[in-house]
Amino acid sequence: MDGGAERIAATFREEWGRIMAGLIRFSGSFDLAEEALQEAFALAVEVWPRSGHPENAAAWITTAARRKLIDALRREKVRREKSETLMRETATFAPPDECVFGMEESPTDDRLRLIFTCCHPALALEAQIALTLRTLGGLTTAEIARAFLLPEPTLAQRIVRAKRKIQDAHIPYEVPGRDRMPERLEAVRHVLYLIFNEGYSAAFGGELVRGDLCREAIRLARLLCSLMPGDRENAGLLALMLLQDSRRSARRGRNGELITLEEQDRSMWDAEQIRVALDLLAGMPENEARVRFELEARIAAEHARAGRTEDTDWRRIASLYAELHRLNPSPVIALNEAVAIAMADGIPSGLDRIEAIAASGELEEYYLLHAARADLLRRLGRNAEAAEAYRKALELTTNETERRYLKRRLDGVSQQI
Repeated sequence: MDGGAERIAATFREEWGRIMAGLIRFSGSFDLAEEALQEAFALAVEVWPRSGHPENAAAWITTAARRKLIDALRREKVRREKSETLMRETATFAPPDECVFGMEESPTDDRLRLIFTCCHPALALEAQIALTLRTLGGLTTAEIARAFLLPEPTLAQRIVRAKRKIQDAHIPYEVPGRDRMPERLEAVRHVLYLIFNEGYSAAFGGELVRGDLCREAIRLARLLCSLMPGDRENAGLLALMLLQDSRRSARRGRNGELITLEEQDRSMWDAEQIRVALDLLAGMPENEARVRFELEARIAAEHARAGRTEDTDWRRIASLYAELHRLNPSPVIALNEAVAIAMADGIPSGLDRIEAIAASGELEEYYLLHAARADLLRRLGRNAEAAEAYRKALELTTNETERRYLKRRLDGVSQQI
């Protein structure tokens, strides 16, 4: 990719979501806004190599897209009042090759409106994820479908239905009022974390990690933090993502095999991401109650601070998991606490807790319960029981990289029986 193409691509990555949000606010149409913005970037590909990269690329794209949008509104004879408003506002803009950025931000940034619109509770969760990646992330339908291992027509229909639902249900393009903010903001964070998790540990397929989804989720989390500075949970979510993602390159071996946390080469961890995350956690006021994503980030931070596996403060991690479980009771959190207790107080202590969780039946279909139980049994030398637990984990695992890891463990304990 030459320098000019790289600059256009960089402008696309950095400005798509912000310009798209503004176009949607002006036009009231996801489809017309997207079409206009795509045409503006296509025009840039044609014009910039001849005229040179404009000093303010975002302004150039914005002006070109708004003009394309006006043309579309005129052609289709829709939203006449919106079209007239757009023409009056755009009349003050210079031609694209001369313009100075002048698109006024509304009192609340358009991107914040767009995030809450994409994650409206009236939309199915799958639609929220797809629409967020498409409109704010600028990922193509094919890219999103490929990331989630869906046929492209299926993903395209999901996005179409979400847009139609927004239109038909008259879902407002707005940030919710204070009374609805906590619930809606929690949904936004949930969607971003699901996107990250699918990238960090893919549920299906042969790839353990999809870096593009991790990067996009982190970018959107940064955006959320910048739009809502001071929100403790948003900062915690970003810190958690950065800490987990910092280990990405160390999680796979040369042949793509899974490398567990305790076996990873910690010199491969991204020190800059860790520094930023630790700074975020350090900046949180001590006199405020701690929240879910903050606590999860503080757990990940304990691993990041340990130069070696044996230096890990497992007692501190177990304490943080206990605090997290009190805040958000969950058998998965209880399982993680049990593993931490096993490492802090001895394998039998943790295994007793895992056996109790298993007996409840709540996590019977959760492969990590059986994998964790198998690992502790292996460490105790109870290889026959470990083999049985590894087989159960294998039955429930759908990621091929994780399946190969569990198979290696199963083969190892089977040889000791």
